[in-house]
Amino acid sequence: MSILSLFVLIPALMLLGLWLSRNLYQVRGVMVTGASLLLALSVYLTIDFIQQRHGGNTDPMLYTYSVAWFKPLNICYSVGIDGISVVMLLLSSIIVFTGTFASWQLKPLTKEYFLWFTLLSSGVYGFFISTDMFTMFMFYEVALIPMYLLIGVWGSGPKEYAAMKLTLMLMGGSALLIIGILGVYYFSGATTMNVVEIANMHNIPVHMQKIFFPFVFVGFGVLGALFPFHTWSPDGHASAPTAVSMLHAGVLMKLGGYGCFRIAMYLMPEAAHQLAWIFIILTTISVVYGALSACVQTDLKYINAYSSVSHCGLVLFALLMMTQTSCTGAILQMLSHGLMTALFFALIGMIYGRTHTRDVRKLGGLMKIMPFLGVGYVIAGLANLGLPGFSGFVAEMTIFVGSFSNTDVFHRTATIIACTSIVITAVYILRVIGKILYQKVADPAYEKLTDATWDERVAVCCLIFCVAGLGIAPLWASSVISDTLGPILGHINGVMAGI
Repeated sequence: MSILSLFVLIPALMLLGLWLSRNLYQVRGVMVTGASLLLALSVYLTIDFIQQRHGGNTDPMLYTYSVAWFKPLNICYSVGIDGISVVMLLLSSIIVFTGTFASWQLKPLTKEYFLWFTLLSSGVYGFFISTDMFTMFMFYEVALIPMYLLIGVWGSGPKEYAAMKLTLMLMGGSALLIIGILGVYYFSGATTMNVVEIANMHNIPVHMQKIFFPFVFVGFGVLGALFPFHTWSPDGHASAPTAVSMLHAGVLMKLGGYGCFRIAMYLMPEAAHQLAWIFIILTTISVVYGALSACVQTDLKYINAYSSVSHCGLVLFALLMMTQTSCTGAILQMLSHGLMTALFFALIGMIYGRTHTRDVRKLGGLMKIMPFLGVGYVIAGLANLGLPGFSGFVAEMTIFVGSFSNTDVFHRTATIIACTSIVITAVYILRVIGKILYQKVADPAYEKLTDATWDERVAVCCLIFCVAGLGIAPLWASSVISDTLGPILGHINGVMAGI
């Protein structure tokens, strides 16, 4: 058994522990122990992965393990990680760990909430470690199903509507996805569902690639908030509980970009090149539209939700540019956005828990009453608008430099249009920060509110440390990602060069 299976086994043991727990202290104990083990395992795996690469191990996937699951369709439980999946596992573990502390005070039905939350995280982990298309799809569904209950039961506002809309939209994406996956399997020779093996065979006819590429890309793109399939995201974010919003925006939406790259582009490179212009247009619209929509919102969660649409659109945009620099930026953006949006939602949840409102117009002067939460929000905002020293700057600069290195007019025009999102982002971020910092206290009753508790401080400080750490020392992540992307992009672009 591979060490990677522990990422599925530990959540399974956490589910058992939660089921057997008899009181709140036992529930919290199980969650903290499990989340800490997953974080420690991710850190160990990242360090060991870097050491193996420095030691000269150039295998496409490390820690591989495969066992037949359903032989008639060649479905295997096969796992393995490369530089992209190892950083995504680290991101997932950070957000599960901080999300546990962000939900420390959640009531009612705390045990049931954490059961579904753990199941959601197990689907995310399973997706990132899988190298078999069907196993990936199965874990993808495991990650989606708990969202309905987590939002519908523990959410706020029009939660039933938001949960239903999210589920129906993502299930629609899943339907497209299964058609695309089965098409890839059948026309690749129907001998394996392993992603690396199908890519090496490279025998899917080009005309079939053109048919199935949109199915897979749009199927995953729905989860990655691709325009015009993004409408589920703001409503889902706005109604979800704090930790669910953190995991949803921080990790779950990254499954979309990861799947688009790993399956759609890697396995169907000719179609990726020939149809990329359509999706570049759509992603450019996502980037600008998401930022503009955030400017007109007054609800803190909706502002961050539309910001996520813009930033996740930027991930898909950078991947479609298909240069090594832009794709490195895309994965860095996944990391960066995952951390800072988790920080945003954690802080918004903490502010909402005290003031019982998310309306920006009613939250003036928070800095005077809750300085810790106010400073945290300012830091998250500055990271979001791409201030040097934070993770957002590194990711976005890498994306725009890499995208602009395409010499044709179309790609450069799209890059320039996408760059305008930086200015628009500054508008809505600085507007909210100005309200929090400088306005008078909106409601005299707020004067009696307390600042962050110890559990909230743990979650916020961990995320701020990660956002600043990635911004100050990005080279380790950049080199790990870039080394992995080289062979993959060599395959994607080499195929076209050979035509």
